[in-house]
Amino acid sequence: MRDLHHHYRLPRRRLLGPRPLLPVLHGVSLEIAAGRSLGVVGESGSGKSTLARLVMALETPASGSVQLLGRDLHRLPPAQLRSARRDFQMVFQDPYGSLDPRQSVERIVTEPLRALARPTRAELRERAAEVLAQVGLRAGDAGKYPHEFSGGQRQRIAIARALITRPRLIVADEPVSALDVSVQAQVLNLLAELQERHGVTYLLISHDLAVVSHLCDEVLVLQGGRVVERGAPRELFARPQHPYTQTLVAAVPRLVV
Repeated sequence: MRDLHHHYRLPRRRLLGPRPLLPVLHGVSLEIAAGRSLGVVGESGSGKSTLARLVMALETPASGSVQLLGRDLHRLPPAQLRSARRDFQMVFQDPYGSLDPRQSVERIVTEPLRALARPTRAELRERAAEVLAQVGLRAGDAGKYPHEFSGGQRQRIAIARALITRPRLIVADEPVSALDVSVQAQVLNLLAELQERHGVTYLLISHDLAVVSHLCDEVLVLQGGRVVERGAPRELFARPQHPYTQTLVAAVPRLVV
């Protein structure tokens, strides 16, 4: 990302008046090397999810650029952007709301593949079995529906869906916040294993410093749409320099014995 700015237009306050702007991001720049993980932390309203939507080219920035593998995603013609989506996928926060309850697991995980190409029925079945195995599920699970799985298993299905196109980048927006603590560890370990096996790059959006410390090589702290601090998680959380980062670290619950 290079000098990224973004805002939203609010409803008019007067019938014929202009729609006021709500600035969300102010000159955000970042870079992630292939096979590495960058965590973005900050409180609600800091701009984290907007950042994720801009990286996924779901929204267009007011100014600045988002480049992946040398391509400016927001300047690509629609057909080229559609093709480029093979290289970047997303894991959403809610494993209950992000999966269509009316569709089978096979249809859910192969949706990105069907949107990008015209694979045969046999190819879809083979790829679904492949990615389900990668996330620790069985090939027989392909015929089931989301309500037959636990929250952790549903998030594994969501991760399988993100893996189906063999992407270079996965954007994970609060991927474990809706899960129990014990299940969170399982999903984070799975993400780490997949990165080691396939070299996938992660942009992890989170408010949980422990989650970011577990998975990320570098952390970027966002406050009010501005980057206020960045660095390796162990160093940054042990010796935070910016007052806002110090507040975040101080708010982490600690066990008293």
